[in-house]
Amino acid sequence: MVEIRMRVNGVTEKVDLSPQVSLLDALRGELGLTGTKKGCDQGACGACTVLVDGERINSCLALAVQYDDRDITTVEGLADGGEAHPLQRAFIRNDGLQCGYCTSGQLCSAVGMLSEHAAGAPSAVTEHLCDTDVVLSDDEIRERMSGNLCRCGAYNGIVASIREVAAP
Repeated sequence: MVEIRMRVNGVTEKVDLSPQVSLLDALRGELGLTGTKKGCDQGACGACTVLVDGERINSCLALAVQYDDRDITTVEGLADGGEAHPLQRAFIRNDGLQCGYCTSGQLCSAVGMLSEHAAGAPSAVTEHLCDTDVVLSDDEIRERMSGNLCRCGAYNGIVASIREVAAP
């Protein structure tokens, strides 16, 4: 067993874990944060997406011991006190969810993606890779969110939600 300390949703947590425990299993099993979902357990669906130091990762592929003394945000930590995150509110307004299983990963991924975009990171469909002021078109949003699958097909609502929040 290894003792690790993580700051999860602003709270420092100490847990004793076997070195092979994934971050996803530590969040769900050890800390009771069940908003992060186990979908494929292979990094292909994005249901387990969380933010680590503000960057999105697939928590099913990450060993928890790698995240000792790091800041982790799960879907439970997106809200500001009792106030839902703007993306959470937009998902509701735009029908960006159906069954809801992928929603936590979609939300965390969208928060990370918007930060990447704000920092000037291009995507595979960005026309001029040196541009730092890329407009988030529907094609840009779809490409940047392509690692998150929705089996219900709520993509139009997801894209509309992200577009709404990203609009100046």
